Amino acid sequence: MVTRRQLLQGASALTLLGGVGLRAAQAAAPVKTKSDGYVPVTDPLVRQKLSQWQDWKFGLILHWGTYSQLGIVESWSICSEDAPWCKRPDDVGYVEWKRRYEELPKTFNPVKFDPPQWADAAHAAGMRYVVFTTKHHDGFCMFDTATTDYRITAPDVPYHVNPNANIAKALFDAFRARGFGIGAYFSKADWHHPDYWSPRWATPTRNNNYDVHKHPDMWKRFVEFTHRQIGEITSQYGRIDLLWLDAGWVNAQSHPDAKAYGMAVPWPQDIDMPRLAATARRNQPGIILVNRADGGPYENYRTPEQTVPTHPLPYPWETCMTMRTSWSYKPDDQYKSSRELIHTLVEIVAKGGNLLLGVGPDGSGELPEAALERLRGIGAWMETNGPAIHATRPIAPYAEGKLRFTRSKDGSLNAIYLAGADERLPPPVIRIAAFAPAPDARLQWLGAGRPLPWKRQDGVTEIAVPDAVRQRMAGAYAWTIRISAFRR
Repeated sequence: MVTRRQLLQGASALTLLGGVGLRAAQAAAPVKTKSDGYVPVTDPLVRQKLSQWQDWKFGLILHWGTYSQLGIVESWSICSEDAPWCKRPDDVGYVEWKRRYEELPKTFNPVKFDPPQWADAAHAAGMRYVVFTTKHHDGFCMFDTATTDYRITAPDVPYHVNPNANIAKALFDAFRARGFGIGAYFSKADWHHPDYWSPRWATPTRNNNYDVHKHPDMWKRFVEFTHRQIGEITSQYGRIDLLWLDAGWVNAQSHPDAKAYGMAVPWPQDIDMPRLAATARRNQPGIILVNRADGGPYENYRTPEQTVPTHPLPYPWETCMTMRTSWSYKPDDQYKSSRELIHTLVEIVAKGGNLLLGVGPDGSGELPEAALERLRGIGAWMETNGPAIHATRPIAPYAEGKLRFTRSKDGSLNAIYLAGADERLPPPVIRIAAFAPAPDARLQWLGAGRPLPWKRQDGVTEIAVPDAVRQRMAGAYAWTIRISAFRR
C-alpha cells in the first residue's frame, strides 16, 4: 500500500496547474451559436422541468474525489495525452504515477464533510440547484454502487464506516432538504474499467484503447456496466432533476480517417443513448438530459464552458464556470472576486442563460474559506437583488451601456446597473432609451422601497436617484431598478 506521503511526494508541481477538467473533456469546443443541431424538447414533463430549471438561474457544481487529497486537477493526471492538464510530476513515470493514483481511495477519509453546511452556504448565496460528480473520468464512484469495488463505500476506503459514507446520497438529501434541484454529473468514460481502458494495451489517449469492431464483447460489457450505474443513480437516490453527462468524446460517431492513437479514434464509442435515456426517464420522469457536446435529442440544454456568449443563444443554455481557475481543489488558487462573479451572473441571466459555478471541496471534506467568503458576498447582493435574477426571462435589447435587463413573470422590468470598479454610489440619474415606463408605473430601487421620480424626454427615460437613496445603496457591485409596467 502506498503511504499518503509517497502519494504527495512529487505532486506539488501539479498544484500549480490550472484545473480545466470539463474544458479539457471537450477539447475547448467552440460555443455553438446556431439553433441547427439543437433538437427542441417535446416531452411535456421535460419541457416543464426545463422551465423550472430556467427559473433557478444559479447553480453549484462540485468536483470532489480522491484527487482532492493532493490538490491536483481532477482525473486528468492519469491520462497520458501531452496536454497541460494531464501533467504529472517530472520525477515520476506514468506507470508509477497511475499506480499511486489508483491507491488514493485507501487514504481518502473526508471526516469534515458536512453536507447540510454546504447546502446552507449555497442557498444563502442564492443558488437553487446543485450538480455533483458522482463519477469523474477516473472511474471512482462517490456513491454506493454494486458494480465495482472502486467506490467510496468499499471496505478498503477509510471513510466507508462514516454515516455519510454514501456521499452522493448524503449530499443529494441535504441539498434536496433546502429545496434545491438535484443534478448528477456522470462521466461516460471510465478509465478504471478494464473494458474501457483494457490492461491488454497501452492507453495513449482519453478514448477507449481498442477497436470496438474487433472486440465487440468488451464494449458490450462496458455499455452494460454504464447502464447499470445510471440505473442505480436514477432509482436509489430520490428525486434527480438533471443527468449531466460528461466525456463528450464517448459518442456514436465514427471517424474513419482518424488515427488510432490520435485525439479521435476511428471506431464509435456508442453507449446506446436511446436506451440509457429510457432508463433514466423510466426511473425519473421528466429528468433533463445534458449529454454534453454530443448534440441531438439528449442534449436538452447546452453548456458553454468558462465563457459567456457574446449574444443570447437560441436554445436553453448554461455557462459552467469555475470560481477560481480549477474545477477541483487546489491550494493557493486564484479566486474571482465577488464583484466579478456577480457581474458574470447578471450578464448570463440577461442573455437568457444559467450560471453553474464550480467549487472544489478539499480532501478533508471542507469548502475552502475563500470560496465560502465569495458565496457570502454573492449572497449579500442576492438578498436584495435576487428577484431580478430568479424566475426571470431575457428581454431585448438585453443591455444598454452599464444596464442589463431582465423581465419578471409579473411583467415588470428589471434594469440592473453594473457598477464600475470606482463606483461606490449609484449615479444621480439613470437614463434608459430602450424602455419607457407606463404612465402609472412605479419605479424603485430593489432594497430601497421608496418610489423614484422619472420623466421621458427626447426618447430617453431619465430616472432621478435621490441622494438619500444613493447613500443607502452605497458599496454594492450592482443595483436594480424595478419598473412595474413599461412600453418600448
